[in-house]
Amino acid sequence: MIELRPFDSLGAANHGWLDAHHHFSFANYHDPSRVHWGSLRVWNDDRIQPGTGFPTHPHQDMEIITYVRTGAITHRDSMGNEGRTEAGDVQVMSAGTGVQHSEYNLEDEATTLFQIWIIPDKRGGEPSWGAKQFPRGERAGAFVPLASGAANDDDALPIRTDARVLGATIRAGESVTYTPSSADRHLYLVPATGKVRIDDVEANARDGVAITKLAEVTITALEDSEVVLVDAA
Repeated sequence: MIELRPFDSLGAANHGWLDAHHHFSFANYHDPSRVHWGSLRVWNDDRIQPGTGFPTHPHQDMEIITYVRTGAITHRDSMGNEGRTEAGDVQVMSAGTGVQHSEYNLEDEATTLFQIWIIPDKRGGEPSWGAKQFPRGERAGAFVPLASGAANDDDALPIRTDARVLGATIRAGESVTYTPSSADRHLYLVPATGKVRIDDVEANARDGVAITKLAEVTITALEDSEVVLVDAA
């Protein structure tokens, strides 16, 4: 099954400082057919204006992955962590038993990012945070694990769930194939830039593609593309 979810069909809320689009039910947007996709619970497409951001607020029992598309985001939390994550790079927060954090755009330009929430395998655990650089050039023509709960994804940021977050850059006319561990996995793919085709489904930048019941998935770039893929239980 391959279901295209065009960007224009997503939930949306423009707060001035934040222009948010929701692939799944979130805040005041609720669609009973788009509550989650397997253990993938949230995929928000956010544009944050300079000098603004999310003030300190709590989270618990959620794996929160931030993929920065342009600009940078600065993180601070109640564990004493502070870091700046730039475009193309990733940060992960395992909320565990509970954490307070803030996320601000301290840059002179708007920051755009994907914020992805995945339900953990079990509740509780000590909260944690980490960030890592993932140069786009090292993802050329292949999926690279960015955050993962799989034991063999040693270079990825760890998450406490049976899921993987992967990134790839694909030149126009080239293809990348991804093979999940089983056809029952829930795959969700979003082109950050460009345009891709999966079988006979074409997805533009920021469209969502929900995929399941496929033994393998081949993504062909119709334009130079940067794609993010979640493989969830």
